Amino acid sequence: MSSVLYDVPGPRQRRLTLIISLLATVLVAVGAYYLIYLPLDEKGQFSMDLWGPLIDPSNENFTLVWERIWVGIENTLIAAALAIVASLIIGTLLAVLRLQLKSLAGRRYAGLSAPVAYLLRGLGSGLAVLTRVCVEVFRGLPVVITIFFVARGLPEFGVTLETLWYLVIGLTVYNGVVIAEILRSGMEGLPFGQREAAVAIGLSPFQTTTLILLPQSFRIMLPALISQLVVVLKDTSLGFIISYEETLNIGKQIIGVLSNPIQVYFVIAVLFILVNYSLSKLAQYVQKRLARGRKTANLPAASEVAAPIDAGAAV
Repeated sequence: MSSVLYDVPGPRQRRLTLIISLLATVLVAVGAYYLIYLPLDEKGQFSMDLWGPLIDPSNENFTLVWERIWVGIENTLIAAALAIVASLIIGTLLAVLRLQLKSLAGRRYAGLSAPVAYLLRGLGSGLAVLTRVCVEVFRGLPVVITIFFVARGLPEFGVTLETLWYLVIGLTVYNGVVIAEILRSGMEGLPFGQREAAVAIGLSPFQTTTLILLPQSFRIMLPALISQLVVVLKDTSLGFIISYEETLNIGKQIIGVLSNPIQVYFVIAVLFILVNYSLSKLAQYVQKRLARGRKTANLPAASEVAAPIDAGAAV
């Protein structure tokens, strides 16, 4: 059996692929041994003096180290959860607003007087330009700069908050506009017949966007949204620039005392991988559930199928 793009490999090609894969695995393992393991072993990086505070419960520093790490994990998850919720809300509102402004761009306001019509058209155009500029500016700025200016700029205007909120606002500003663009592109990528059908049944542009386009955009763009949410979680590590005690900052404090950066950063990396992997698996589960729901939604109910059968049996 073959496809348009390639032929399905036969037994000989599969054996060749298996042999090449095994050889590549062996080469990677040998390279890792000679280039990574041996140099680290020669420098004593596998000694229990360095690993003990992290993996040996009998070590005097084990409990203190993990208490500090869990404080960092808790702070990281709190900041990530708040930033994710805020980014989704801001991103959704901004995407809907940009789509509404685009739909109003060609409106003439025929039932209104000329000055009012020109005023409304100018207001709509001005808001469209303003939102576009905000999206391009905040999407183009590095997240670390956004967090820094939020933490340094808001106190200049008399707004003093906890360090957590400066980090959350900085992450929300950047990720909110990115999520808005993801959702907006998803809505604009839908077939135009969706809008025509909504107009045909009497829905307003706002109802069309919120009831028809937006739910479909969330389903279609779910992989991209989940990827961006993973980025939010990882970007919480930038809180160190404003002295927020997230996981990476706590790790730096531990390294300053124990002088074991490789070991501490390895453990922190494993923790981040586990959390991000769990988030990705959750996204896959949600996507499968949504896909299953779309398939079963089109199936007739059991009572509808049984009714014709019973009617035929009665005849």
